[in-house]
Amino acid sequence: MSDPHTVLIVDDEESLVKVLERKFKEEGIEVLTASNGREGLDTALSEHPDVILLDIMMPEMDGFDVMRHLQEDDWGKNVPIILLTNSSSIETVARAVTTGMSEFLVKTDMRLDDVVSRVKERLD
Repeated sequence: MSDPHTVLIVDDEESLVKVLERKFKEEGIEVLTASNGREGLDTALSEHPDVILLDIMMPEMDGFDVMRHLQEDDWGKNVPIILLTNSSSIETVARAVTTGMSEFLVKTDMRLDDVVSRVKERLD
């Protein structure tokens, strides 16, 4: 039997993290969490999750800085990153695309099932 897939959720919104964590575990996906960008980067580089769900606006290091650091790493430049954000401004989307994210989800528009299905697509 193969190892279960792992998703890293990097977000300072604790309630959202808990809900996502429960949903992924129900789907048989292991979950790592981090509540700020610095912790998220450290966890990503040490644990090598299969997919990263990454908030943009966070304490200590924002999501763009996390992505920039990941792009400098041999493993990190290939990991799928799905941004979760409250901002859908053109500037935010453009910056996200140039920084290496795989997908962009606006928190207010997303449903939990959508997030899970997007992560599963990246795992296949």
